[in-house]
Amino acid sequence: MTSLQAVFWDVDGTLADTEMDGHRPAFNATFEELNLPFFWDEPLYAELLAVPGGLKRVQHHAISCGMELSTEQLAQIRDRKRTHYRRRALEGAIRIRPGVRRLLGELNARGIDQWIVTSSGRASVDALFAGQRGLERHFNGIVTADDVPNGKPAPDGYCQARNLSGHEATSILTIEDSEAGFQASAAAGLSCLLTPSPWEKELPTRFTDAAAAFDHLGDPDQPMHQLAGPPCAAAKVTVEYLESLLDHRR
Repeated sequence: MTSLQAVFWDVDGTLADTEMDGHRPAFNATFEELNLPFFWDEPLYAELLAVPGGLKRVQHHAISCGMELSTEQLAQIRDRKRTHYRRRALEGAIRIRPGVRRLLGELNARGIDQWIVTSSGRASVDALFAGQRGLERHFNGIVTADDVPNGKPAPDGYCQARNLSGHEATSILTIEDSEAGFQASAAAGLSCLLTPSPWEKELPTRFTDAAAAFDHLGDPDQPMHQLAGPPCAAAKVTVEYLESLLDHRR
């Protein structure tokens, strides 16, 4: 029996380029619609991503601008932003990252459980699924920010997925793109493979603490570049390589 029994996937920045292509323009459309004096360009949004969770980013930015948003305003922002994000997802504006569909299929073919563990709400996950047909069939379970008291970097989501899946921590590998996600995985006692997003400025200092790190997972026509970890002989991250990471840890 393989030592790898489950892979827990982050969503934003890991499964898909949701942040810059989806969440950022959806927030900007919402700000304009609600007559709020905010606009998040890419450099500003990259800075704000250090704050985990969309509404927390809004609150943080509003305070930095000398504004305090009411609970009612935050609820309006949440609801309208979900609508705009879903529209972008259905239009195909959100791209799946290289190697993701390939590896999802290979893991399924081997009977390895796959779970989503995200600090986004379930509505954002459903919107991504609606725009990427067939993606949802790969997953055995989903844990979102709606399901736990605290989002990443707290380990709550990963601990809940571990408990619900019934797998031992030593048989689980997480795939993350962010410092907050890496911290959450480590706090839950799980090994983590990193595919960092370009705006994660502090994460490169943590590459050697992860099981391995790559710029992306790789496809035959888009080979990955390894950043840290045991050498990967192929030009893509394979199931066999993921298994070797847990064997190496043991």
